[in-house]
Amino acid sequence: MILAIETSCDDTCAAVVGHRGEIHSNKIASQGLLHERYGGVVPEIASRRHLETIDAIVADALEEAGAGLDDLDSVAVTRGPGLIGALLVGLSTAKALAAARRLPLVPVDHLHGHVVASTLGSDPIEPPYLCLVASGGHTFVARVDDPSSYAILGQTLDDAAGEAFDKGARILGLGYPGGPAIDRLAREGDARAFDFPRSLPVGGADSAGLDFSFSGLKTSLLYRVRDLGEQETARRRADLAASYQAAIVDSLIARLGEAIERQGAPHVALGGGVAANSALRAAAQELCERLGVRLWTPARELCTDNAAMIGAAARFTPQLAYPHYLSLDAAARLEQA
Repeated sequence: MILAIETSCDDTCAAVVGHRGEIHSNKIASQGLLHERYGGVVPEIASRRHLETIDAIVADALEEAGAGLDDLDSVAVTRGPGLIGALLVGLSTAKALAAARRLPLVPVDHLHGHVVASTLGSDPIEPPYLCLVASGGHTFVARVDDPSSYAILGQTLDDAAGEAFDKGARILGLGYPGGPAIDRLAREGDARAFDFPRSLPVGGADSAGLDFSFSGLKTSLLYRVRDLGEQETARRRADLAASYQAAIVDSLIARLGEAIERQGAPHVALGGGVAANSALRAAAQELCERLGVRLWTPARELCTDNAAMIGAAARFTPQLAYPHYLSLDAAARLEQA
């Protein structure tokens, strides 16, 4: 069994995963309420809270899995990308646990975890497949021919989709985190009430038109709210949320559909926190049914940051033997896998 630890941002996570993709436990301690007053994640506060909760979360994951440290084959941990202070808490914990029993350590790319999250469980996706990853910090479409790596076909040129949701929610006065707040309010609104811009295909030969852009959409919402005024914005907040969400989802689905048709991959997966959005899940399902490909949508707890996906990626990532990982450092950014 693999003990996996994830602390790349503001969620303290630990999981126990089997080498065939079985999830024995997947524990998440969210800091959402802690950061809500600031309108976003405060790195120093996140790091301190990780320090306070990491031991308890690891203990909970092992207890739920019915396992002890002596039952583990390896320890996996997110090395990056992410908030450097937060990453260091998880990495230091993982090193200590692994070194105490001379276990191998598996340093995992956080984004690789999102890409292979659908390989977990009783019905795992099989390559080749395409994966749309949309989160607070990253948005890209990747092709996976082997689960040990992925090739990015197109990515955001500015804001990530999750960042666009958070900033849009802040403009609408919906608080943090913004994605779930907009998703809930949008169900009460008319997605056709406002015509927000959808980004056109951009980029050079390498991206082949599959890159994303969301900064213009955010600016459009800001101007629309300014023009409507405070009272009218409050009255039409649900319509604004629904229309804004539709613009984000349409941009994601347009690139995903284009990638499917160009690549001819038989399977598609979603990943990242935005993959928990109900409108995106519904639109992706409709797209894949129309194009005749099968869609894997992970459970919502496997879309947001979690340690089970880190355990999934660890199955396809080289291990480091003791004591070679003792000098390993975290990395706020990693080179593409």
